[in-house]
Amino acid sequence: MPLPAAPERNDSTPWWRLPIVWLVIGGPTLVVVASFVTLGLALSHPDPVLSAPPALSASEMPAVQGRNHAATPRP
Repeated sequence: MPLPAAPERNDSTPWWRLPIVWLVIGGPTLVVVASFVTLGLALSHPDPVLSAPPALSASEMPAVQGRNHAATPRP
């Protein structure tokens, strides 16, 4: 059984009046605008650089440095 042929469409509706066009154009446009807003926020409010205070005791040293220190014989 052959499928019926699709009817011909001769709409004179302009492309900007079709809702699907605005979904196709609007989604990526919204993402680009949101990325620029995020960039603006990141540039205007940068995270401060935190300096770590020096370790006061051996137990406060970072793990790798402490492990290497423990394996090294003391003079």
